[in-house]
Amino acid sequence: MAPEQNMAKPRTFLYRRLAAGAIGILLVAGSLSAVVLATSSSPSTTTTTSSPASNAAAKTTAGPVGVVAPWVVAENKKPGTTAWQIPPAVTPNIIAGFSNLNYAAVGQTAKFYVTTPAPSFKVTAYRMGYYQNKGGRSVWTSSTYKGVVQPVCPLTAGINMVSCENWSTSFSVPITKAFVQGDYLFKLTDSQGNQGYVPLTVWDQSSKATYLFVNRTFTEEGWNFWGGYDFYQGLGPCAPTVPTYPQCNRARVVSLDRPYNTGYGASDFFGNEYPLLQYMEQHGLDVTYVTDVTLDVQPSLSSNHKVFLSLGHDETWSSPERQGAITAKGAGTNFVFFGSAAVLRHVRMQPSSLGPERIEVNYRSTQEDPLNGKGNPLDVTGNTFSSPPTSLSPVPFTGELYSGYLNGTNNVPFVVADGNAWAFKGTGLKTGSQLPGVVMSDIDHLSFADGSPKNIQVFGHSPIPENQLFTAEGIWNGFSYSDMTYYTDPAGNAGVINTGTVNWINAMSSCITGPTGCLSSKVQQITGNIFALFGKGPAGLSTPSVPNWSSIQPVGS
Repeated sequence: MAPEQNMAKPRTFLYRRLAAGAIGILLVAGSLSAVVLATSSSPSTTTTTSSPASNAAAKTTAGPVGVVAPWVVAENKKPGTTAWQIPPAVTPNIIAGFSNLNYAAVGQTAKFYVTTPAPSFKVTAYRMGYYQNKGGRSVWTSSTYKGVVQPVCPLTAGINMVSCENWSTSFSVPITKAFVQGDYLFKLTDSQGNQGYVPLTVWDQSSKATYLFVNRTFTEEGWNFWGGYDFYQGLGPCAPTVPTYPQCNRARVVSLDRPYNTGYGASDFFGNEYPLLQYMEQHGLDVTYVTDVTLDVQPSLSSNHKVFLSLGHDETWSSPERQGAITAKGAGTNFVFFGSAAVLRHVRMQPSSLGPERIEVNYRSTQEDPLNGKGNPLDVTGNTFSSPPTSLSPVPFTGELYSGYLNGTNNVPFVVADGNAWAFKGTGLKTGSQLPGVVMSDIDHLSFADGSPKNIQVFGHSPIPENQLFTAEGIWNGFSYSDMTYYTDPAGNAGVINTGTVNWINAMSSCITGPTGCLSSKVQQITGNIFALFGKGPAGLSTPSVPNWSSIQPVGS
């Protein structure tokens, strides 16, 4: 039994703390003015240099770290800016907002709901990327809007859902062709100097891009404490006779109709997504962007791409998203799990008054869920996907079992277990080499009893001292272990990588100095090797996994 099934994590998730501090650490100073073009469809102005070409029609080429798309290369040659950054001295959550759309396509109009005590505010939409290492490009700038303090978001008793459906619309933005597909941050700046973000993913439904970049709304909203409740904690005491896990005062249902309470409204985007996004755009990789909410609505989209990217801390999935991914794997789509505990939690979606797919349900208790015994068993939200009646272990899919977490900010080196493996080509790393600081927070571990594939290859086997973590999955001579693994699916020849740590993407930007310089470059190079192989198609056709788990020491670890 995984520790998350019987015990709470006694801490706020690490990247909720890192998110605000991570803003801007990747970037050099500087900015560049952009051309401002008027639009007839809105009283606002649009900042762009040209209309984007369709990536579906663009010819791709093989690059040193993956498949390259000309439109991504061209996009990142456009003028960039660092103006999207929020200085750490700014007080968070004074101005805050959300959109009625989780993802948008060209032709749609996104409505935004903003609260601020200031008399007025403005908005700029930034597409996040590389842009000469400035990290973002200004795409749209608003006129001046009147600021209002929105009403208190009501709490629905019993399920402890906080929803801001009662807020009034502050402004609307037509999603024109100027909004090149990608991840956007709408930066709110009021007349008193307060700043915040509203994230929005702009997607291209026709895309057949090599790499599918999946933003993790389900997990982010599950940990979103705006209004005092999320799936893990809530306000008010629990009765002494009530079990403390899961917390009795937790939310059973959360709403997307509210701001994020961390990362200045960007949640943990800057720790668990952005470093990978910037790396991919820097190298012009053939990427397309969706959210997990997109895949809940259209799960078959996963099969349209060669590589599915599950980002850091991607613990919460819906049944349609999961089934679409399993189908894609069977058809040869490769998977990279950049964070541990993937596909652990189980949610279903419902509409709100602001639109479809706006309410996320996760009772974390089979007995409490009203659908138990009455609806589709695959929709009943027990504590995990492994809980009955769903009873679907993620381990045969992800390759490993969620095994616990390092306490607080504890971290340990990533230790190479197979220096001859293709993932370490050109890195100079050998068996036993270490990358300090890479393994942090949640970890995964091999568990054949729970379904780890027998043809699995262990790339990394990183020891964690017993006194630095919580685990119920085994201790060997005073240590537990985080494993990085690779296996190939005999059915569709798909390759599946699991990094074994939540911290992998964040480590792509964290410059911890080692004997050979900044170690983030090693993490990036390993990631590039994965993209290069996986971008060719089903990895098992050319590079099947070579099982080596029986040689890992100590035996059974």
